[in-house]
Amino acid sequence: MTNSVARKDAAERMAVAAQAWLDALGPEQRRLAAWPAPGVDAGTEDERQRWFYTPTDHGGLTIGAQRPAQQQLAHKLVATGLSEAGYNTVSVIMGLENVLDRAEDWGSDWGRERGRDPGMYYLRVFGDPGGPGPWGWRYGGHHVSLNNLISGGSVAATTPCFLGADPANSPLLGPARLRPLAGVEDLARELVLSLPAEAAARATLLDRAPADLMGGNRPRISDGDSMIYLRDLWRQRFTEPRLAERITAIDAANEGATGYDAADYERLTLTDEPKGLAARDMGAGDREIVRALLGTYFGRVPNGLGPEPYDDDALDAVYFAWAGTTEFGGPHYYRLQGPRLLIEFDNTQRGANHAHSVWRDPEADFGRDVLAEHRAAHHGATHHGATHH
Repeated sequence: MTNSVARKDAAERMAVAAQAWLDALGPEQRRLAAWPAPGVDAGTEDERQRWFYTPTDHGGLTIGAQRPAQQQLAHKLVATGLSEAGYNTVSVIMGLENVLDRAEDWGSDWGRERGRDPGMYYLRVFGDPGGPGPWGWRYGGHHVSLNNLISGGSVAATTPCFLGADPANSPLLGPARLRPLAGVEDLARELVLSLPAEAAARATLLDRAPADLMGGNRPRISDGDSMIYLRDLWRQRFTEPRLAERITAIDAANEGATGYDAADYERLTLTDEPKGLAARDMGAGDREIVRALLGTYFGRVPNGLGPEPYDDDALDAVYFAWAGTTEFGGPHYYRLQGPRLLIEFDNTQRGANHAHSVWRDPEADFGRDVLAEHRAAHHGATHHGATHH
């Protein structure tokens, strides 16, 4: 199946699932669940491009505010945008909220009745599913953010695509461990350890890892972006002194654990010119590890919805950069960067047992390029383009 056919088939499945879910909702539920179409006005577009990975209000109707049958329809929609492995991983991440609640001795509330809540995942549809104009849907909660745009009856964008895990590594009965992001972590470590010494030195930005991703939850990635502190990764700043003090304390603890100063952050800032080691300068075996590592991100979505398979020339332009220790269980960070590609991973917080991973297309996250083309083609027939921040 070609990518174009796969994108059209997936768009049809998404439209059927989205409409079935919306049809099952009551009026008050629909008020939260159904929003205007992408790009119809600046306010809607700004909201569509707001995304989070903290346990904040992601915007939409929560799973917990739905009846079981409605929840099932919501999950059917979510599954249309994920591969089998991707959906399984998202489901495990949601369930980790219970594990995290226990790990924190049931003590985190974040100003809500329950702070760690597997029902606090938000689904929202933008526009008319399957209609003539662009439409989209977003699903997000703690450590999950899925953003999809459909245009011309085809899936046009699936990024930003964020998955995290807290804890990243927890015990199961017997010798097994629960590690939802094991593949994206272990392949990168295998790569940096397999590089010759000189190549590994070029790939390594620092011997210590930052506390979080450099891109954070910015709608747009820009040259010079650096880490966003936890206090700014929520929909709104905390005004309750107890919670504001807690956020400040967590930021201070995370920063203290990294030992970073301004010069260190400068070393890791995102730049238009990628940092690290280019795949073109790697041996054949290491290049295959890069391919496999890319596959753990592109494989989150159904076959054909990710980028076309990388040929040798495309792979040449991908850069790999690492920061932190290479020891298993130690704090570390890496990125993969190339044309229309930014992947970031960190596992540093909570004693390096709290992982974040994101796949982005800096040029076309949220399908901005497709929306711009649509507006140009329909100039005067629809509302003028929205502004972005």
